[in-house]
Amino acid sequence: MPFQKVQPEKLSGAVTRQIELLILRGILRPGERLPAERELSERLGVSRPSLRESIADLQQRGLLDTRAGAGIYVADVLGSAFSPALTKLFASHDEAVFDYISFRRDMEGLAAERAARLGSDTDLKVIAAIFAKMETAHSKRDPSDEAALDAAFHLAIFEASHNVVMLHMMRSMYQLLREGVFYNRSVMFKQRTSRGDLLEQHRAINSALQERDPAAARAAIERHLDYVAQALGAQQKAEQNEEIARQRFEHESSR
Repeated sequence: MPFQKVQPEKLSGAVTRQIELLILRGILRPGERLPAERELSERLGVSRPSLRESIADLQQRGLLDTRAGAGIYVADVLGSAFSPALTKLFASHDEAVFDYISFRRDMEGLAAERAARLGSDTDLKVIAAIFAKMETAHSKRDPSDEAALDAAFHLAIFEASHNVVMLHMMRSMYQLLREGVFYNRSVMFKQRTSRGDLLEQHRAINSALQERDPAAARAAIERHLDYVAQALGAQQKAEQNEEIARQRFEHESSR
């Protein structure tokens, strides 16, 4: 008969599985600091030796990092998604920018559909709360807060889609975007017309999600990213035209 004796589980194993799931589900994020050992052991209801055994296992497997004098952190597990060589290649070719936007259009459209269907009421409250912060940040002259909230808004949609593979993959993609690998997001937010358009696009996405309308949510995402692609294309063309005009001016001035 295919039965085996049930073995009692070590407390450290239960702790390990709990922390693993928190990382897998995106609740504990890369770079996030865990509570101090004493506090964490009390929260988990285990002894400090059991906690230390679990932490050591997670460190060995590359999920947690210890920083001398600073504590224990979730490891940067997203950094391995793309090699440094491929990241540099992305940054040096405009083709990658538009392929990236096209990829986001497909993936975020799917995520928005899933979020409208599968997201909990709390998931949708998180998205609405981030959008409310975007509205507040929109009134500021400095667009950096609004640009940061833009990324948080889109990542909250992936969290609400409840697909952990999609979530971690897109977090990795957004990390490259924050680092300016694909394009400088702040440039779009510096123009008042663009900022106004972008805010209204995010309003439409949020409204469709709050109404739990999967088709409308996907369509709103697609319109938004079509706009981003068009705006970036126009920006690149304007920069090329300015460079040509500068060369003409320098040539004329030297005659």
